[in-house]
Amino acid sequence: MAFKPVYIIDGARSPFLKAKNAPGPFAASDIAAITGRALLSRQKFTPEQLDEVILGCASPSPDEVNIGRVVALRMGCGLKVPGWTVMRNCASGMQAIDSALTNIQAGRAHLVMAGGVDALSRAPLLFNDAAVRWLSRMSTAKTLGQRIAALSQIRPGFLFSPVIGIVKGLTDPVVGLMMGQTAENLAWRFGITREQMDEFAVRSHQRVAAAHDSGDFKAELVPLIDAKGKVYAEDDGLRRDASMPNLAKPRPVFDKRHGKVTAGNSSQITDGAAWTILASEEAVEALGVRPLGVIRDAQWAGLAPEQMGLGPVHAATPILERHGLSLNDLDAWEINEAFAAQVLGCLRAWEDADYCREHLGLDGALGTLDMKKLNIDGGAIAMGHPVGASGARIVLHLLHILRRGEGDPAGRRGIASICIGGGQGGAMLVEAL
Repeated sequence: MAFKPVYIIDGARSPFLKAKNAPGPFAASDIAAITGRALLSRQKFTPEQLDEVILGCASPSPDEVNIGRVVALRMGCGLKVPGWTVMRNCASGMQAIDSALTNIQAGRAHLVMAGGVDALSRAPLLFNDAAVRWLSRMSTAKTLGQRIAALSQIRPGFLFSPVIGIVKGLTDPVVGLMMGQTAENLAWRFGITREQMDEFAVRSHQRVAAAHDSGDFKAELVPLIDAKGKVYAEDDGLRRDASMPNLAKPRPVFDKRHGKVTAGNSSQITDGAAWTILASEEAVEALGVRPLGVIRDAQWAGLAPEQMGLGPVHAATPILERHGLSLNDLDAWEINEAFAAQVLGCLRAWEDADYCREHLGLDGALGTLDMKKLNIDGGAIAMGHPVGASGARIVLHLLHILRRGEGDPAGRRGIASICIGGGQGGAMLVEAL
């Protein structure tokens, strides 16, 4: 069955704002609505002409549970445009794009806004189970004696030992490992050193800084303005002073005795949103627009949760096989930088003949990816990883990279791929137009 092309006609993202141990200035719905309104304001159609709005979000707050519908209404799409939310952990934004792609290919929609958002700085602190049971007893106490008895059972730990929502959310419930511990697994499996991780992290900061300085993010960035009038125009997690001596200072986080994964060579906890607008061929012709590019293929894959960082390998490889491509036949790659060890682990897996035979069904090693084609403008280690948004960001930014002529102008093809907590991977093959 032929893969019916679906076009991305435009897109935008917010600056990615690093969490600073306190709730950030914007709720997730704020960031998505502000960014989305700016994107819609420059289109040749009205928001009410959208067939649907699909938003990926891994951690919506209790007052924005179906955040896709909340944001659709706040963007002015009207009552008749459906809005819904998808969640596939780190790939929620990519899943939103794929859901739009599927509906357009099925003929159920022609014009869809799809993206992702998260405000991880606002992840909740939760009462532990003992505190919840005590609150339940207090709420059901009828008499004065019952209330006094319940009050006598209060313990300091009820208030001072909260459950940290972001930690719980980033811990795999099946294997009991935090995401950073899965990165340690890959470092051990492929012999990746701390120095190699830190070198990759330095490169990420340098490339993000260069992209900001050269204006390569301007086409996709929408500034945010908070209630006090402060403007957020750029990704604020960027460290322009990133260097090997500086990154040698942080201690390992997830395996304090033997580990190599640090805050410096990991992605940042971040708030941010990214949007794309997808259209059928009929909608492109009717609107008279020039698309950014076309989605040529997409793939999802599963693997062991404790090796989740290798998800891009398992998702991207089938796409390469279907299209008869080698790693370096593409002009550019985006692999989300959850951890330096995770991206480097993907590259090592493709170079490992035994891994490729055992896990990918290949005859031997797939090869060595040219690092000049990978994350040309840096990635999440330097700019941050708002979990729900990252999958949409890398698809959008890959198209901008391809359109400005990186690699072979005659090809302009690339793959955006992302690892997913729980042991999955997602990938999309796109072509700039």
